[in-house]
Amino acid sequence: MPIGGIEHINIWAVDLDATLAFYREVLGMEPGDRPPFDFPGAWLYAGGAPVIHLVGPRAADANRPPRRAQPTGQIDHVALAATGLAEMRARLQAKGVTFREQVVPRDGVTQIFLTDPNGVVLELNFPAAETGS
Repeated sequence: MPIGGIEHINIWAVDLDATLAFYREVLGMEPGDRPPFDFPGAWLYAGGAPVIHLVGPRAADANRPPRRAQPTGQIDHVALAATGLAEMRARLQAKGVTFREQVVPRDGVTQIFLTDPNGVVLELNFPAAETGS
């Protein structure tokens, strides 16, 4: 029973609207079809697949203290394949998003690291052919 890949990443959103806006406006992902679960959320698509699942605060949590962004435990970051390095740099700068960039030695892949509104560190990997753009 081999593993075929990562199906999706689920993020507990402290603020669903702000998190959805971040993934749409900063990363250019589009919300799409999602089953009618009995809790708020959104699925964000890349390459035709729902790769980021957001879960918002539930009605059952109304009388509890609000969920706060927590460290991600032993998971350091989530890496996503990306294209359009120059456009992404410009978008991040225009939105005032802090990011760090590095080029992978030997491979030439450019990596951009940024953090979503919930404290999830994202790594965007751009093909070596775009390095220097």
